[in-house]
Amino acid sequence: MKKMFATLAICLVLGSVALAEDAAVAKAHPDSSHWDALFAADLSNAEFPKGIWSCEDGVMTATEDQCIWSKKSYENFVLDLEFKTAPGTNSGVIVYCSDTGNWIPNSVEIQIADDSAPQWANAPKTWQCAAIFGHLAAKRSAVKKPGEWNRMSVTCKGPIIEVTLNGRQVNRIFLPMWTSAKQNPDGSEIPAWLSRPLAELPTKGRIGLQGKHAGAPIWFRNVKVKAAE
Repeated sequence: MKKMFATLAICLVLGSVALAEDAAVAKAHPDSSHWDALFAADLSNAEFPKGIWSCEDGVMTATEDQCIWSKKSYENFVLDLEFKTAPGTNSGVIVYCSDTGNWIPNSVEIQIADDSAPQWANAPKTWQCAAIFGHLAAKRSAVKKPGEWNRMSVTCKGPIIEVTLNGRQVNRIFLPMWTSAKQNPDGSEIPAWLSRPLAELPTKGRIGLQGKHAGAPIWFRNVKVKAAE
């Protein structure tokens, strides 16, 4: 009997810890329940190659490495969303895009990756989850294991972009510091395909989500947006 009560007590403690952690995560992110959805349920207000992206029961995914874009341009906004990775996922949230046909050098990408996969665990820190891809690593790895839902909030106020992942503020960048397309302010090398300095990018543009890149899928849900205060 004592053993049964001890087991029950442990379960109650663990349950309380889990509830406290969930509450802490919710507090760190905005209440976006009444915000506008970035994309309609039928994706009618989005731009993407026909047949690539789909939305079922509120969950968006893609069959190929093609982005989905908002038709509207945004400045000074907060984006709140959930994503789920698979083993090896490499995707991203794209902001300030001024050219969807050549988006890589003409936007800012907040990286999404399965940091537990060897190809990303051993990659530069600026290629890992919540990094400003190729430019600024996250302060810590906060992404969950593949198959679990993550929550990410991205606040864009002019030249400042802040990223919160699973309740932790993990990145903050001041774009005017990135005056070179070859070297980051800390001297590290910028990938050659990011050929435009971040300091030169407009701070208004389309919002996008990257599709099935590097052979692994990605799922998104509850993608909400509002004007930043």
